Amino acid sequence: MYQLIHNYRHNDILRASFNELARETFDLSFEDWYQNGFWCDNYDPYSIVTDNQVIANVSVNKTDMLLDGCVKHFLQLGTVMTKEGFRGKGFIREIMAKIEEDYHGENDGVYLFANDSVLSFYPRFGFRESSEYQYARQVSYPAKNQFANISMSHPAAWKRLLSAMDTNVFHGRLDMLHNHGLIMFYVTKFMQENVFYHQESDTYVIAELEDNTLILHNVLSKTIPDLETVLSLFGESIHQVILGFTPLDATGFEVMPLREEDCTFFIKGEALSVIENEKMRIPSLSHA
Repeated sequence: MYQLIHNYRHNDILRASFNELARETFDLSFEDWYQNGFWCDNYDPYSIVTDNQVIANVSVNKTDMLLDGCVKHFLQLGTVMTKEGFRGKGFIREIMAKIEEDYHGENDGVYLFANDSVLSFYPRFGFRESSEYQYARQVSYPAKNQFANISMSHPAAWKRLLSAMDTNVFHGRLDMLHNHGLIMFYVTKFMQENVFYHQESDTYVIAELEDNTLILHNVLSKTIPDLETVLSLFGESIHQVILGFTPLDATGFEVMPLREEDCTFFIKGEALSVIENEKMRIPSLSHA
């Protein structure tokens, strides 16, 4: 007997089965995220279950966004997977229909990132391909780098970073709201060594720094509202910056289509058309 269920993260048996399928499909587990307390209500797997085994899934991630000062309630769909041996039975279609039913009229738009093998699938549910844009520029600052690398391998560091999220004054044109857990998913797993801190301004930066190129994903500052000041604190250590978000002021930046291998942006809902029309991007740490 097949059942479609969701909101089961506290069920140890089903959560373990969900993680097993995620490992088989994406080589990924959400268990440490759960145990660390960062898997919250915003992330809700909708799963087909039989005999306490998750065999198909589409996860809903609530990603409220502050768009040019206005709050928009968006949903992101992800972790789309079906266990081998159960594919081709229409389970993902069934889940998609249930999500549409549950959230109809309760959001401003839905988006997802699809791999190349399923590009013809999502238009059946009203999605259309869209574009994102990336901002980059060359920089030159004579001062020394004033940021210290902070490891995110222990709870005390997590607590301080969460505090910075609550008091942040830095904003892009499109910022994710009320979803600290998703950012913590990144910094407690893949990006433990990608957090930098400037003590004097009480500013955290989540970024990748390689060969004088700064890939800047997020800024969390209690005192600095502008991007130029943040970049200048990296001093002579950076010659180029690539943004994982859309800046409030794009002066001096080169804007170009964002193209990632085997990843196509799909949207549903007129409110999300602004991403393509205004040459913006979903914040890089908002991908689920």
